[in-house]
Amino acid sequence: MPSLFEITPSQLSRLIGTPKAPIILDLRIDEDFALDPNTIPGARRVTFVKVQNLAPQLHDHKVVIYCQKGRKISHGAAAVLRARGIHTEVLSGGHFAWRDAGLPLLETHNFDFLTTGKSSVWVTRQRPKVDRIACPWLIRRFIDTQAQFLFVPADDVLLVAEKFNAIAFDVEQAFWCHRDYKCTFDALLNQISVAPPALKHIARIIRAADTDDLQLEAEAKGLLAISLGLSRMYRDDNVQLESSLVIYDALYRWARDASGETHLHSNT
Repeated sequence: MPSLFEITPSQLSRLIGTPKAPIILDLRIDEDFALDPNTIPGARRVTFVKVQNLAPQLHDHKVVIYCQKGRKISHGAAAVLRARGIHTEVLSGGHFAWRDAGLPLLETHNFDFLTTGKSSVWVTRQRPKVDRIACPWLIRRFIDTQAQFLFVPADDVLLVAEKFNAIAFDVEQAFWCHRDYKCTFDALLNQISVAPPALKHIARIIRAADTDDLQLEAEAKGLLAISLGLSRMYRDDNVQLESSLVIYDALYRWARDASGETHLHSNT
């Protein structure tokens, strides 16, 4: 059993990908990280001796900390934050326990910002519909919870990426874009090893809606209809994005917990 102020890998895995997910801090030292340069989805890498500097940003948030084994570094840093009034738990067993349980890991290659602890900036074409909303949802929930998104004219995406040190996505010639018959969401999802089945399920729905292959998944028509409606409701793309995240939150929870239910046969 986990000790006081600990959370198990299975308990944390149920929170990741949801709006209730805690802020996760990866405190592994560089030598340990080099042996396994993957993180728990959504985690931020932080040097444990500087964790107290984050205290002002962490107030009013729940925090989960982990190191390689979940021992001295984790418990020491967690105690430092709790002394500053921040609700902080330690991942029981640390990175090793998460990895050995076969839970999802985010592959950090192609994501330089994950090794620096800095928030990422992404840029894509304005007037998003499906993929350009689904990708920010995936990034915010499983890659970088503090990510910022810029929407600009299509011809300027790559130029803005260069000038503003941003990551271009869902545009031709960008690294993160459609590949063969799959969409940009699929390309990003490939960075998560042992991805949750629910994520793979909604990836098919998103791909079907975004590529007009609407027979691939029954729910694709509904997602496309909602996406087109949302694009008509908002002139400001950032407001549309923030308003649309709940759609993908709901879709993920449906795929994870309720895809076998119907209106007349519900478990709740």
